[in-house]
Amino acid sequence: MTDELSAAMVAARKRGLQQDLRNLAARIRADAADMPASPDFHAGVDWTLLWIENTATSLTADLAAEDPPHDR
Repeated sequence: MTDELSAAMVAARKRGLQQDLRNLAARIRADAADMPASPDFHAGVDWTLLWIENTATSLTADLAAEDPPHDR
């Protein structure tokens, strides 16, 4: 396996995990909106959603710097 193919596989895994995390955040957001809960509960949900989004973004932030533009 070439280094380029290996890097492409890692990038694809990171993008897949990023999408999974964003889907999880969307489900948490939808479920929390339907729950009558305290302000502390919603603050915890907001913190969790922020952490998930930041983690998802950081997965591919390094890929943008490493991935040169492709000729089409």
